[in-house]
Amino acid sequence: MAYQTPEWTKNSNIYEVNLRHYTPEGTIKAFSKHLPRLKKMGVDILWLMPIFPVGIKNRKGTYGSPYSVMDYKAVNPDYGTYDDLRDLIKEIHKMGMHVVLDWVANHTSWDNGWIQENPARYYRDEHGNIMAPNDDWTDVAHLNYDNPDTVNAMIDALSFWVREYDIDGYRCDMAGLVPTWFWVKARAAVDKIKPCFWLAEWEDPKIHDAFDMTYSWELHNLMKRIVKGEKNVYDFDHNRSYELYQFARDQYRMTFTSNHDESAWNGTEFDRFGDGAKTLAVLTYLLPGMPLIFSGQESAYNKCQPMFEKQCIDWNNFPFQDMYTKLNELKTKNEALWNGKFGGSFSKIMTTDNWKVYSFARVKGKSKVICFINCSNQPVEFFAESELMAGSFRNVFEDCDAKFSACEKLNLKPWEYKVYVAK
Repeated sequence: MAYQTPEWTKNSNIYEVNLRHYTPEGTIKAFSKHLPRLKKMGVDILWLMPIFPVGIKNRKGTYGSPYSVMDYKAVNPDYGTYDDLRDLIKEIHKMGMHVVLDWVANHTSWDNGWIQENPARYYRDEHGNIMAPNDDWTDVAHLNYDNPDTVNAMIDALSFWVREYDIDGYRCDMAGLVPTWFWVKARAAVDKIKPCFWLAEWEDPKIHDAFDMTYSWELHNLMKRIVKGEKNVYDFDHNRSYELYQFARDQYRMTFTSNHDESAWNGTEFDRFGDGAKTLAVLTYLLPGMPLIFSGQESAYNKCQPMFEKQCIDWNNFPFQDMYTKLNELKTKNEALWNGKFGGSFSKIMTTDNWKVYSFARVKGKSKVICFINCSNQPVEFFAESELMAGSFRNVFEDCDAKFSACEKLNLKPWEYKVYVAK
């Protein structure tokens, strides 16, 4: 690995900001009013969905896809101005948080200036016509990285926002559709300006040649299947084996119960997980990986956020905000839960119910976190056994003390979770 992951990410969480849906105004300035609340909630990294002008030609829906980029060096006027973005980034940094921009390197809008300036930057068919990436993505044109000019232009645009706006990194859309060698070259160039954090929307471990973090899609899909009854918690062990075999400890994995794609195409976390939505959100913080919060999850927003239209998130109340605040504090303060190589070991706690109850310990030095999670809609009574359980603990969510021996009889209500920190 030729790069160094920024140390400030070692105990971070990440929060995805959907500017279009975040406020009635849908602007950068309107979103900035939420910064104090997000800081108080313990958010570390703010991932801004694409802030660039959206293509008009071949647009889908009323507003078009944020991932149809008309100009890589411009701010979408619907969101505000260059100064609005600069002020937002300065305020984020002032609060001790970091910001990454969403980047689309595989394709542009059909009215991106590059198409007129240099059509050779794009794939073309036998008739010389610029092509879409596939039959579904008809609103975008496919970039060709066999052309060195495409490579240089994209690196120039990536460098611009780091150099001129002091952003802290990139989340790269469908990163595996672009050659990994390009990302290696781009990162080397950008990191000379400022060491940045790079997140790939991809699962292949090979892309970690250039990226700090990838999506844990396997885990997300497994959670869906457990809720449907197609799998059970025993399969979490198979997922852990997969993670350990495929990914090195210094390769971060992003865990999540929702994101903009899931919300737009597959429903809300309540559609996917039902009464287990809150429980599985807790699990994403306890397993190795960096947890993601998607816009509106703290308000338990239960409507899909469409990709091509606008629908303002309801911020009237925040039923999940206290949970996320406690989880963010737990993540920040306990080294056992830190990210990648900075975090602790993972040890299974054996239980007499391996179909519904998932229990494990995370340990690093004196930092120890143990949990008992009922991943079913049935009450369970079980025995749990591990030397790692023995000792005095504090219940994170009930704020009370507990003492365990190496073997305990326990009860959990449907979808109930118990999380303890060693005293």
